[in-house]
Parts: sequence; structure tokens; C-alpha cells
Amino acid sequence: MNNALTETNIKQLNEELEYRMTVKRGEIAKEKLEAAAHGDRSENAEYKEACRNYRENDNRIQYLFNMISTATVIDDKTVDKSILGINSKARINFIEDGEEEIITLVTVMDASPENMVINMESDLGKALCGKKVGDIVEVNAPAENYTVEILEIL
Repeated sequence: MNNALTETNIKQLNEELEYRMTVKRGEIAKEKLEAAAHGDRSENAEYKEACRNYRENDNRIQYLFNMISTATVIDDKTVDKSILGINSKARINFIEDGEEEIITLVTVMDASPENMVINMESDLGKALCGKKVGDIVEVNAPAENYTVEILEIL
């Protein structure tokens, strides 16, 4: 994985991990016990649902653990404001269609592409990171390559 995450992101992941390992696991174990008391487990929908919830929770725990243990922690407090990096906001021009957008570069956890809050590890994010006003970059996207000009860092 090796995602770039901020200290705040790591803290959020650790909080969710702790909750899922303690509170959520306990709740699911209780559900399993109560469902098992209803009798035949092979035809017990509540028991099967509790088992499914247990597996999903364990899968999420593994995912969180991997995200935390493989993350590259980036400092979002000492950022050079003249170049694009974590939490930078910029006005860019998609050269091929002349469309201007205001984008914000964030970590994978904070991304919202439909709102132009772009993951730094996405194709557009990678192309823009480390660039400054006036730079023109080519974005190597899966569907097609396109060119972007950085008009202003906000």
C-alpha cells in the first residue's frame, strides 16, 4: 500500500482500529452467542449474519492495520506554499477543453474527486505534486493522457 498519510489520518485510523478490536468485536461476539442460542446453526439466519459481520469486521481490522503499518507519514504543517503538496489548493486549466477548476490535494483518506478534492496519489495528484504556478504537466490517466496548467496556488 504505502499511502502518504498525515498524523491526523493515522490518528483516525488508530481510533477506528481500537474501536473495531474492542467494542465492535465484543458486540458481534454477543450477537453470535445470542443467535447460536436459537438452535440449529445451519438454518439460523441471525447466526449466519453475525458470522458475516464478524468476518467483515476482521477484514476491516486487517485493512486498517495494513494502512497504518505501511503508511508514509507526511508533515502537513511545514509546507512550502509556493509549490503544490499536501492540502494545497490551486486553480488549474485543463488545456484540451479550456476548463478551469479549483482543486485541493489531499491524502487518500480525505479524497473526494467529485468535489475536486484530489488524492495526491491519483494520476492528477502525482502530476501536480511538487509543481508551481505556470507549470504545464501531462497527466498519464488510464483512459487518456491530458495536459493541465497551474494558474494559481490559493
